[in-house]
Amino acid sequence: MRLLLGSGGFRTDQRRALYVERMQRHFGDIERVLFIPWALHDHDRYVSVMGEKGLDAGYVLEGIHRFDDPISAVERCEGIYIGGGNTFRLTDQLHRSGVMDLIRSRVADGLPYMGVSAGTNVACPTMQTTNDMPIIMPPSFDAIGLVPFQINAHYYDGQIYVKSGDDYVEHFGETRDDRIREFHEMNEHPVVGLWEGGFLEVEDQDVRLVGSDARLFLRGESARDVTEADGLSMLMTSSS
Repeated sequence: MRLLLGSGGFRTDQRRALYVERMQRHFGDIERVLFIPWALHDHDRYVSVMGEKGLDAGYVLEGIHRFDDPISAVERCEGIYIGGGNTFRLTDQLHRSGVMDLIRSRVADGLPYMGVSAGTNVACPTMQTTNDMPIIMPPSFDAIGLVPFQINAHYYDGQIYVKSGDDYVEHFGETRDDRIREFHEMNEHPVVGLWEGGFLEVEDQDVRLVGSDARLFLRGESARDVTEADGLSMLMTSSS
């Protein structure tokens, strides 16, 4: 199994360079990647923007919405990439299209999978650590479950400060740590808070953090910060 799971925020030259390098390393010398744009409303525009911004990394991204049969598209593809947007909308379409079990099976057999933001969320057991608004109710919160732990994409620590005039004022809203603590009041799965610009690279039972730091949350324990030097492979043996 080979996964490349990104948080997002690839908006600097350095981050885009890392994105392209890791994507090319991940997909190798295949030419076409099946791209699932279901997290956004305008699918054609989404695919176009990926090319315009160089986020196709030189691959031909084939939008799954252009195929008459999405199941056949998943069966025939050589690599799959699920993009970001609203995780509720994406999860709903994954269930209703009938491709979720097939994606899980094909990835288990070696199909390279890439996800960013919402596409990372749905690689987890559930979509319940998303930051998105529930704009639609999917048939289930269950996701593809390629890894046995949760990821909170776009993670940051501490409070938000809002610019007011020339000053920055503390927002005083819930922090990400607060929300993940609430998740653990009701759920067991470990959660990785993944900073912007970062990836988790998964190869079979090996999990590596690339491009950013992260924060690891285990139920009943204090959160701890992890870096690229720290191994996260123990997360693949989680029985939660």
